[in-house]
Amino acid sequence: MSAAHQPGQDHFHFVRPEDVAWRQFAAFPPEARLAVLLGDPGQAGIYVIRVRLPAGARIAPHRHPEDRTYTVLSGIFYIGLGETFVTDKLQAFGPGSLVVLPGGQPHFHWARDGEYITQVTAMGPLGLDYVASEDDPRRRGGLR
Repeated sequence: MSAAHQPGQDHFHFVRPEDVAWRQFAAFPPEARLAVLLGDPGQAGIYVIRVRLPAGARIAPHRHPEDRTYTVLSGIFYIGLGETFVTDKLQAFGPGSLVVLPGGQPHFHWARDGEYITQVTAMGPLGLDYVASEDDPRRRGGLR
């Protein structure tokens, strides 16, 4: 008797770094990039994505309904908790760090010391709601 597989996990396959397809994501600032490695973040089930934020870029306070784990692949990942972007609340995590973020927790990001790449693993569907609607790039004519 075999177990049911999660979407995208019913056969052996792999993604090499050179195969990662970075794209803009409507809910991120235009300079940020997202790559889907496994699953469909818009659907129920496991997904694995990578997020690349260039030096100096910020993501305003927001929350996700799903629990997430972030693995820092490169750079320094700055994340702070709360509904207001406060630099004193930022914590720095270097490559190899794992950050667990419960669903519903307001937080914000900053690529303060240069570009970073994180890998996010969660159970979809992915949701992203900004604390202040005026911070949402989707409301300012961003990508759709």
